[in-house]
Amino acid sequence: MNNQFSRRSFLQTTAISASALMVPGVSLAELPGNKKYDFELNKNPLKIGLMTYTLGKDWDIETIIKNCTEAEWKSVELRTTHAHGVEITLNGAQRSEVKKRFQDSPLETISLASACQYHSPDPAELKKNIEETKAFVILAQDIGATGIRVFPNAFVEGVDKEKTMKQIGKALAEVGKFGHDHGVEIRVCVHGKGTNSVPVISKIIDYSKSPYVYVNWNCDASDTEGEGFIANFNLVKDRIKGVHMHELTDPKYPYRLFFKLLSDAGYKGYCNAEVDQSCEPIRFMKYYRSLFLALQNAI
Repeated sequence: MNNQFSRRSFLQTTAISASALMVPGVSLAELPGNKKYDFELNKNPLKIGLMTYTLGKDWDIETIIKNCTEAEWKSVELRTTHAHGVEITLNGAQRSEVKKRFQDSPLETISLASACQYHSPDPAELKKNIEETKAFVILAQDIGATGIRVFPNAFVEGVDKEKTMKQIGKALAEVGKFGHDHGVEIRVCVHGKGTNSVPVISKIIDYSKSPYVYVNWNCDASDTEGEGFIANFNLVKDRIKGVHMHELTDPKYPYRLFFKLLSDAGYKGYCNAEVDQSCEPIRFMKYYRSLFLALQNAI
């Protein structure tokens, strides 16, 4: 054959391709002989962060800062009960120290993940969760956190679903206003038994009648159900203030479409990874970030 591919040509092409992958912002389209593979890199991808459940649950504050910085992750969501120790029991001096440590770090923002939930038919239990939410709001304000995650968190057997949604909505209205007054967002997670449904969350927000109740999108399998993924996204796209991502390699979840919809909607928050632990956490975090960017055509 006349166009045999010589060993020298192969090595030269391989070297050029490798160079393109190593240089930030350079695509194969910008190299000689590759114009037919023209595409434009996404220069404004969404930002990645860590949700400390479960990767990070055993890390103290310094380890969180160190690992996120090395892996180029930009935010952290501190889940209550974890080793970081950022809890509502901290005194004033401890809160000031936490705030300073994060402000002095390369991380751009922090938030809190509470376990507060508002579905219980027991009035005392409901009140306890509302008051605990307010305590987390004050903690968030004191340490410089932008928002807190809360739950619906279930439909109760034997209780009318509409009644439960109205109760959750009313509770969210109360804590949402309290959060707004203290500069902290209340982000209700699409999570729970029967409440892990975007249409359900949308209805709960409607029942709240509050402009200060926001959504933490949870990348749940149920997101594709009902009218479909895009329709579900559109129900709450203007309320999304937080995101929990899981395994980006899951072929059943439309992560590429999701990131495109988020970007098109003007989302300015962070996508926090809620993923399993790794025996090589920093190496894993770097790979995870690369896949996160690749799904946005950013590398």
